[in-house]
Amino acid sequence: MTPPTRPERARWPVTFALAAALAVAAAACGDDPFEFDWSDAPDTVLLYSLAHPDLNLASGFAFLARRRIRVESPSATGTWDAAVDTRGGEIVLLPPGALGVTSEARIATIDGMALEDVTEAPADTAVYVGDQPVPVQPGTVYVVKTNRVPGSFGSRCVYYAKVEAVAIDVAAGTLEFRYVTNPVCNSRDLVPPR
Repeated sequence: MTPPTRPERARWPVTFALAAALAVAAAACGDDPFEFDWSDAPDTVLLYSLAHPDLNLASGFAFLARRRIRVESPSATGTWDAAVDTRGGEIVLLPPGALGVTSEARIATIDGMALEDVTEAPADTAVYVGDQPVPVQPGTVYVVKTNRVPGSFGSRCVYYAKVEAVAIDVAAGTLEFRYVTNPVCNSRDLVPPR
């Protein structure tokens, strides 16, 4: 074996420094390098009913992207998980299937619990609605299962969010709600690990 040359020896400090920095970074991230650091502090959003006379207002919401969407826009198909509409004199949430849009997004209703107390999305797929309006009531929590989207490492993922109405105004055709979305692929947890 030949001894290292001077240029090779000159690179050693850089190599060791890089290795040490990577080791420190890995240790700082905790034991699980795939763990997501997310918050269960709710965000708030205002959406307008599809029945609102102004068609240029956001009626749909994409929970993972945390983005309001104009459902009437041709490019909106497949990009939203729930929309707001007025049906039978009340504000409702619509999964895409209720408007004939092919999607795996679904909505479940959870009565008698506060948003903070809902810690996991239901496992029973039968409690989710995919093609019917879901009436929005004060004091009720809704769990939204998003449409399936590409995730990390080539996987196909759904995400879960919990939603609670803050203000329902049928006359104005608006719904303000607060929500928490879990950013972890296929995880039904609605509170982050402690």
